[in-house]
Amino acid sequence: MSTPYLGEIRLFAFPRIPSGWFACDGSLKPIAEYEALYTLLGTTFGGDGINTFAVPDLRGRLPIDMGRGAGLTPRALGESSGTENVTLLSPNLPSHSHTFMATTSLGTTNALSSSVELGTVSGDLMYAKDLTGAHAYGMSPTAISATGGNLPHDNTMPTLTASFCIAWAGIYPSQG
Repeated sequence: MSTPYLGEIRLFAFPRIPSGWFACDGSLKPIAEYEALYTLLGTTFGGDGINTFAVPDLRGRLPIDMGRGAGLTPRALGESSGTENVTLLSPNLPSHSHTFMATTSLGTTNALSSSVELGTVSGDLMYAKDLTGAHAYGMSPTAISATGGNLPHDNTMPTLTASFCIAWAGIYPSQG
């Protein structure tokens, strides 16, 4: 493996942390012991800047490039965004309607067609008693009531877990 730059982040496909590297787990490190790395990171990822600084925390995170791009949201170094679980609310759903029209007037026919008011029913019916006269029926609460449990859904894209590590030993990067 070539000598890394201090602050370089690499992805490893094994569970142990190599010598000269820290896990990118957001842990605090003593400035006095890792001063060279602190001069590069500062408190961008946390710490008090007096005794401690933090390494990046890439657990459950997808790294993206900092800066600006046409049509993209500007991102600052060390900025964290996004969430693993999302609860959808009405404003998150596509615009739609559930139109229902009813009347208290008596119907004029018992035959179904578009936009007709049903009236008295009589005769042999397969699924109902013989009905004569006017009848009022309540609507099913499941048809006209709100429903749902407001439970969040998983918002995680397909992933493959590996180990992100940051170099604390290596070549100090020159300014370009």
